[in-house]
Amino acid sequence: AKLVRVKSLRASNAATAVAVADAEVVLANAKLALRDAELALQRRSIVAPIAGVVGILPISAGNYVTSQSAVATLDDRSSILVEFWVPERFAAAVKVGAQLSVTPIANPNNAYTGTVAAIDNHIDEASRTLLVKAKIANPADSLRAGMSFRIAMKFPGDSYPAVSPLAIQWGSDGAYVWAIADGKAKRVAVRIIQRNTETVLIDAPIVSGDMVVTEGTQSVSEGGEVAIAGEEQRAADADG
Repeated sequence: AKLVRVKSLRASNAATAVAVADAEVVLANAKLALRDAELALQRRSIVAPIAGVVGILPISAGNYVTSQSAVATLDDRSSILVEFWVPERFAAAVKVGAQLSVTPIANPNNAYTGTVAAIDNHIDEASRTLLVKAKIANPADSLRAGMSFRIAMKFPGDSYPAVSPLAIQWGSDGAYVWAIADGKAKRVAVRIIQRNTETVLIDAPIVSGDMVVTEGTQSVSEGGEVAIAGEEQRAADADG
């Protein structure tokens, strides 16, 4: 503004050329000072490289900091990365993009779905396990970095028929079940794959829908007729 006024005065010979030059020098110095201030502000400004949530600051006003000082922790919580280890026997079965289920240890009633984001390139020699990273969507912002999770993954495998534990019988040559075909009992040798309190997975020539004896097994013999519980009652009800 001063330079404009001095130039206006100079146009009417009310100011000297020296006054105009002095005003131009003052303006140039002001521009340099502004540039220095902008650079100083830029050097002292910390701009987050990503959008996220800032945690509690580890510094206070007046603390001395350098370019190596940690001044804040920034988390992008739109998704959470979870690291876990899988036994080496599953190393070939784990694929990037595979689906998995994640349950927070602190809140086991809530389950989240995610995908495998990265797989390490070698097995840990000490633990014989493979490091895997999973990405979990966190749209409700209910998960936090550092939380503990239980990971569940499904792998393709063989299918086996499941029977009641009461159907499993034992003989001198191992386990067997009494299968029912055309109303008669047939002894079928089985190999137990896995069992729990409710079901037993078996390897045997039995398919879905086949019937096996679970009660009164001590009275069953090879080729003997089998009375299915409930059929006699239904017949009596039908007769009236």
